[in-house]
Amino acid sequence: MRDMLLIACYALMGAAAAGIVGALVLRVLRHRSVVVSLTVVAAVTVTAMLAGTLAVAQAMFLSPHDLTVVTMVVAMAAVVSLATALLLGRWVVARSRELALAARSFGDGGSFAAPGVPSTAELEALSRELAATSDRLAESRERERALETSRRELVAWISHDLRTPLAGLRAMSEALEDGVVQDPDRYFRQIRTEVDRLNSMVGDLFELSRIHAGALALTPTRMSLYDLVGEALAGADPLAREHGVRLVGDGVEPVPVEVDGKEMTRVLANLLVNAIRRTPADGTVAVAAERREDWVVLSVTDGCGGIPEEDLPRVFDTGWRGSQARTPPAGAGLGLAIVRGIVEAHAGRAEVSNVSGGCRFEVSLPAAAPR
Repeated sequence: MRDMLLIACYALMGAAAAGIVGALVLRVLRHRSVVVSLTVVAAVTVTAMLAGTLAVAQAMFLSPHDLTVVTMVVAMAAVVSLATALLLGRWVVARSRELALAARSFGDGGSFAAPGVPSTAELEALSRELAATSDRLAESRERERALETSRRELVAWISHDLRTPLAGLRAMSEALEDGVVQDPDRYFRQIRTEVDRLNSMVGDLFELSRIHAGALALTPTRMSLYDLVGEALAGADPLAREHGVRLVGDGVEPVPVEVDGKEMTRVLANLLVNAIRRTPADGTVAVAAERREDWVVLSVTDGCGGIPEEDLPRVFDTGWRGSQARTPPAGAGLGLAIVRGIVEAHAGRAEVSNVSGGCRFEVSLPAAAPR
C-alpha cells in the first residue's frame, strides 16, 4: 500500500509540473487559433503522462530497457494525440469560418443561411441564434422601410394640405387689406374655419409625435364603456346630422374598463368622425361593445362600401387616406394612426375588416379586473 501511495505521489508531481507549464503556455497563446489550443492540450496530456511515468520509473529504479520501452509507448501516443488534435482543430476552424461567412452575409443586409455541413453542438446553437437574429433584423428592416415610406407620404400630404389653407388665408387677407371685399364678415368666418382646420392638423401632428416618441402619459381610471360610448356619440351627433347619417349605439354593454378617459374619447371620436364622413347620406353608423373572454371589444361599423383588400394592412399607417374617392377635404390621414397608437399604449389592438356594405373597426382592450 505504501508503494502505491509513493507511485501515485511521484506520478502526480510529474503530471502537475507538466500541467502548470501547459497552463502557462495556453495563457500566452489564448488569442491564437483553436488549432493551437487543441494541440497544446494534447501535448500537455501526453507530456503529463510521460513526466509522471518518468518520475515513477526514476523512483522505482527501472532498467534502461524498460524505461526505453515505456518512453517509446508514450511517444507513439503523443504522435497519435497531436495528429488527432490537429485534425479536430482544423475541422472546427473550417466550420467556424463557414459560420462567419454566413453571418457576414446577413450583416451586410442579406439573410442568414446556416452552413449545410455538420458542426459541433455549440456551433449549431450559435447558428440557430444567428438565424433567429437574421429574421428579427429582416422584420426590423421591413418595418423601417414601411415607416420611411409612410413618412414620405405624410410629408407630401401635409405639405399639400397646409399649402391649400395657407394660400386661401393669404388671398383673403390681401383682399381685406386692399378693401375689395363686399362682405368682410364672410371672409372673417372663412378665415376662422381655415385657422381651426390648421389648428386641428397641428394638434394631430403633436399627438402623433408624442405617441411615436413614447411620451404619451396615460392616467387610467375605471369607468363604464357604456358611459364612454354615450359621450362620444353625443359629441359626434352634430356632424352626423350635418351629413344626414344615423348614429346607432344600442349594442353597447355596460362593461367596466380601465382606460385614460381623455385619450379613449379621442379614439372613439376619430373612429366616429371617420365613419360619418365615409358613410353616404341616409346611411347608418353603428357602435357596439361586448365582453369576449379577457377582452372588451368596441366596434364601429360604417357604410363606406368597403376598403380594397390590398389597402387593409395599411389603414392604420401614418398618412394613409385610401383612394382619392375616400380622401376627405379636411384631414391629413393621421386619425387612424393616432387611434392605433393610443390603443396600443393601453395594451390593446386596433383592427379593421370589411363587412356587407362597409367596414368595421374594432378596438380590443384588456378587461378590467373584477372587484
